[in-house]
Amino acid sequence: MSSQVTIYMYARAVKANKAGQHPIYIRITIQGKRTEFSTKKFITPSKWDQKTMKMKGTNEEARSINSYLDTIKNKLIQTQIVLEYQGTELTLEKFMGAYLGKNILRERTLIPIFQDHNNKIKALIGIDYSEGTHERYETSLKHTQEYIKFQYATNDIAITKIDHAFVTGYDFYLRTEKSCSNNTTVKYIKNFKKIIRICLANGWISMDPCLNYKIKLQEVERNILTQEELEIIATKDITIERLDAVRDIFLFSCFTGLAYIDVKQLTPANLIKGIDGQLWIDTKRQKTNTPSRIPLLGSALDIIAKYQDHPKCNNENTLLPVASNQKMNAYLKEIATISGINKELTFHCARHTFATTVTLSNGVPIESVSKMLGHKSIRTTQHYAKITDRKVANDMDNLKAVLEMHKTKTIKKTS
Repeated sequence: MSSQVTIYMYARAVKANKAGQHPIYIRITIQGKRTEFSTKKFITPSKWDQKTMKMKGTNEEARSINSYLDTIKNKLIQTQIVLEYQGTELTLEKFMGAYLGKNILRERTLIPIFQDHNNKIKALIGIDYSEGTHERYETSLKHTQEYIKFQYATNDIAITKIDHAFVTGYDFYLRTEKSCSNNTTVKYIKNFKKIIRICLANGWISMDPCLNYKIKLQEVERNILTQEELEIIATKDITIERLDAVRDIFLFSCFTGLAYIDVKQLTPANLIKGIDGQLWIDTKRQKTNTPSRIPLLGSALDIIAKYQDHPKCNNENTLLPVASNQKMNAYLKEIATISGINKELTFHCARHTFATTVTLSNGVPIESVSKMLGHKSIRTTQHYAKITDRKVANDMDNLKAVLEMHKTKTIKKTS
């Protein structure tokens, strides 16, 4: 037997019968926990050999009792072998359940728990989650399944078998076999960690295997259009209707800071009269469900007016004729090419451009930018809004003017 399971047989004096015989008990100890049960056999104390845990002698009584004890011991050993072969964690409860022939609950495994989580996400699409969130968790599940197959040559793994080595191995697998970048790897592990938290919350596991897994997202330099590049795209003569519409919707996002899905879902009902008496957009971000109220700049108003009678807008009751995200990004690459802009143009680039070029660089405080973007924390806004050289130059020009004014006042006072 391995050190995990200890079998100890002894004659228990406190349970002696009227004839002075002691019952033979068996004590099972597993991982510091123990239980005892009687063999229903009694023996004269002087005939018991505690060292060999057998009855002394070779007479018929000794042979019968020792044979009976060997049968119990062999069954206990066989129980352990079967549980180890099945990959079941050896606990006292499971061991005794198997020995006594009781049904043991099937060991919980990772993949069904992960799939159940994803099914719940899918059911909540449009309520608490987006289709994109569900797709990301499905991809994460797929990578997890492939890792288990690659590393352990099996289709699933008991959640009690998931340890620190599993997590770091998964990290290495994503970086090497899947060629994931640091940030993509971190995001997949983050999704996996959510499943681990579910297991912890339900009491299915007692230790967090991700506890000592420490890794951070690396800062990524986002593509942001400069004021000059914005003007180039805005004034470019585009005769292809589909590209012209995509250009306009992209510029609308540059002047409002709205993400693709939030622009797509805009309806005329999202236009309200703001505190200044002008038109604002009043919506909630789908990603975070946080309010986003944005005063409309003239350029954004012009784009809304241009498409107010568009057939797609009328049929779908939308503010703008937004195509699929995939098509929008594909067409934006064409627009970048014909505009001579050597940057990878994506729709999300517009949101960063609004935060940096349109607002922050023109003196709008980051607190206001954060509120318009619908961020819960200014720290999040700081990832979007970059301090450009132009902003630094303008701020320093303002400082120079202030210092020069103070200098002039000082000279006048002393003269």
